[in-house]
Parts: sequence; structure tokens; C-alpha cells
Amino acid sequence: MGMSNMEQQTQMTTEEKLKKYFGDMLVCKSVQKTKLFSALNIPTFMRDWIIMRFSDKDGNIDEEQVTAYIRRTIPDKTQWNYYLVEMLHHNSEVKMLTKIQIDFDMKTKKALFSLPVFNVPAHKGEAVVDWQVIEKHKDYLLTPTEVWGIVRMMCDTSPDGKKNLFRLTGFTPFCPYKIDLSYYVSMRSRFSTQEWIDVLISAIDYSPSGYHSEEEKLSVLKRLLPFVEARLNLIELAPKETGKSYMFSQLSQYGWLVSGGSMSRAKLFYDISKRTNGLVSRYDYVAFDEIQSIRFTDPSEIGGALKGYLESGAYHVGDYRGTGSAGVILLGNIPSEQMDTDADMLEGLPEIFHESALLDRFHGFIEGWEIPKMRENLKASGWALNSEYFSEILHLLREESVYRSVVDSLLYVPEDAATRDTEAVKRICTAYLKLLFPHVRKPEDVQTQEFEQYCLAPALEMRGIIKKQLAIIDPGEFGGKKIPDIRVNVM
Repeated sequence: MGMSNMEQQTQMTTEEKLKKYFGDMLVCKSVQKTKLFSALNIPTFMRDWIIMRFSDKDGNIDEEQVTAYIRRTIPDKTQWNYYLVEMLHHNSEVKMLTKIQIDFDMKTKKALFSLPVFNVPAHKGEAVVDWQVIEKHKDYLLTPTEVWGIVRMMCDTSPDGKKNLFRLTGFTPFCPYKIDLSYYVSMRSRFSTQEWIDVLISAIDYSPSGYHSEEEKLSVLKRLLPFVEARLNLIELAPKETGKSYMFSQLSQYGWLVSGGSMSRAKLFYDISKRTNGLVSRYDYVAFDEIQSIRFTDPSEIGGALKGYLESGAYHVGDYRGTGSAGVILLGNIPSEQMDTDADMLEGLPEIFHESALLDRFHGFIEGWEIPKMRENLKASGWALNSEYFSEILHLLREESVYRSVVDSLLYVPEDAATRDTEAVKRICTAYLKLLFPHVRKPEDVQTQEFEQYCLAPALEMRGIIKKQLAIIDPGEFGGKKIPDIRVNVM
């Protein structure tokens, strides 16, 4: 007697299932390829697109061909002068794949552009966009974030003849894939939960076989929660070399990593003088790396704005009222002797985060010391979802509201539960549901035991650590208060 389809499916390895159900969205990842693209300073989401373009059926690439293509097509800032020679001396149009952002000048009624990689233009108004380019690609270009695309531009003279201008004459969006979220969601049911965890791990450039346990894998995946859930605010303290910076800077074009330096209210929320929105209105998340070293230019001003934003997603700067959907992530290094959730772990953070009213607005805490330090056997090897496709999926999942409805139906919340605790637990549960069980559409679609184990238990733990830290820094207000007894409804 032959095996049933279900039995055959069970016999297949995770990689075989990936090839069967996601064949067009796979790349063959390897340490050698990662090193090549790191040396060429290409972000992960762009790297996998190039690998797919130049790979043979076995996943091999010609490194010389790829290097030549990158240097010809995706220039870095050191190559800008070569383009200037073409535009200024030869009066030629140039073409490149780079990041671009669109702005508008209300006085002159002109569409403007900037190329962040090259710090172009030096002065506002010196880089204009042909309106037909805007009309043709407005759904892609008119976003609050920088976008990738093939830019065609030339040097022109202003109408008054007094200065030279850069003119954007053509644009092709960098959209290498047609993303079918419903297909991705439906294919989740072909994998067991353990297999799906491995799918996610390999998609973010790690090797599932390098981890000692499922707990280690899940500890890494906690970092993806703000990628799929809007305004999920987290704190992670971890030893060095656990991959914090990589995850939040390289995986997605929709996130922003702040590395050291200073941060102002204008940059984070709204710049009154430039009339431009800040980071929280332009990205899916804003992660502060090495938070201990970041200086806030006006701590009381930015602390007040953060309180309102972390609570509701709204902020006021002068007469301007804005909103954002970015989660705020604090990332810090912590010495081994401070890795204790029952002790004060936040003393090294900037002073504004020592206030309980602000800390209470963070939904959860990631114990980064549970994440393994990077080792060679943790680096991806073999066929996996390409990171660009995966990052787009995570971005699209943020807008899906059905998951929160399922969580609301599944959870019993005591009447006396603090609203912030309840909201934090539900947000984290929702993020886990999107990440691990994206095929769920109604409460009956998820097994109660799996929901408790993979969604509710970690959500309660992550919020519980915030609760402990609140009790330590403000015992008068939070001492003795524990996480509410939120549990799964008996259906």
C-alpha cells in the first residue's frame, strides 16, 4: 500500500519542503557568499536578490561576474565623482541602483529628490524630479522612507540660468518579487512548528543545526517581533557578539538602526525648521544600538515626547501633530554580573529611561544573554528563503489585523489587570502568532497547547521582566505588583 500525501509530506526534510513550496523564493546561502557581499558592503536583502539573479541551478555564483555587476550597478559614495564627470563634462545621463527619497518644495511647487548614499544634494532645491516620473511611480516613490530603485539622472541648468541642478529623468522601482502574502500564509500548514522555526532561522541567515536547543532558536526569533507588529517597544540587553546590530540594520530596508552619537526630538519625531517627519513616522522600527552611549540633546523634551508616542503612537512638536507606527527598541551590552532579572539591569541606560512612567510603556524585555554568541556553525548554509522576500513578508504582516482578533478571543484577562500589562501581553502574543502561526485565521485554527507554549508563555515572561524592573526602580508605585493572571480561554 502506498503512502498518503500527508505521510509523504512528513517523510520530507525541511529543505525538501522549502524547495517544493517556495522554490522560486529560495537562495543557496553559504559563509563564502556572506563574506563576499560583506566585503562589497551590500545589505542582506539586496545580497539575496543578486544571488538569485546570478546563481545556477545548484546555487553557485561566479564571484568575478557578481563583483563586476555590483561595482557597475550599485555604486558607493567613493564613485560619485565618476558620475559627475559623465554628467558635467560629457553632458550624459547616468544610471545606478541606489536609495532615493522624494520631497516637495511648497514655494516653488517642485518635486525634489535626494540620494542619501552620496549626500546629494548639498543644498535643498538643487535636485529636482520630472513630474512624469512622480506620476508613473507615485505608489512606490511617495512613501515616507527612502526606497531602492534604478535612478536615471542628468545635470541641467535652472530656469534662471544661475545654477546647475540634478534632474531625475527616470526611475525603475527595485521590486524583484511579486509578493503573495496569502500564498506564504497558506504554505505554513505544510510544515510542523519545529520545521517552521528552522525556516525562520535560515531566512535570517543562521543555521538551525548550529543551535543546541529549540529554546536557543526561539531566543533569537524574539528579535523579529517588532518586524511584524506595529509599535512593539522592546528592551534587549545582551553580551557583545550576539548579532544585535546585524539583525536590526541588515535584514530589512524598513527599519532604522541608530548607532551611538546624539539623538534629537527633531530627528526622532518632527523637524520644525525643515517641516519633515522623523524616524518614527518613516520606519517600521527604530533601534538604538549601544543605548548606553547615545546622547539625547534635550532629555526632558525627548522623554516627554517618547511617553506620548510609546503610549499611543502620536506625538506633538510645537503646533504639529504626528503619528507613527515604528516600534522603539533599546539595545545595550551588559556585563555577565548584571544578567539578573531580579536586580537593577537598567542603571547603565541614559537617565530618561530610569523613569518608571517611561519604562512602563515598553512592552517586553529580551534576555539577550540567552542568545548564543556568533560561531561559524551558526552561519547559514544551504537552501533558505531569501532575506529580501522574507523581510517584505514581515513588513506586510504588520498590517494584518486578523491576528489581534484571534488573540483577543483566545485570552482571558482578569478584570483588575492593568491596561498596560494587558496590552503588552496581547501585542507580543500577536507578534508571535504572525511569526510562528501565520496561517491562523480564527481561534479554532491554533492548538491551545501550542499557543500557550509559543505565544502566551514568552509574552508573559517578557512583560514580567519589565514589571520586575519597574518594582526595583520605583518600589513605591510598583512594588509587589505582579503580571496579571492572563490565560487561555476555555473554548
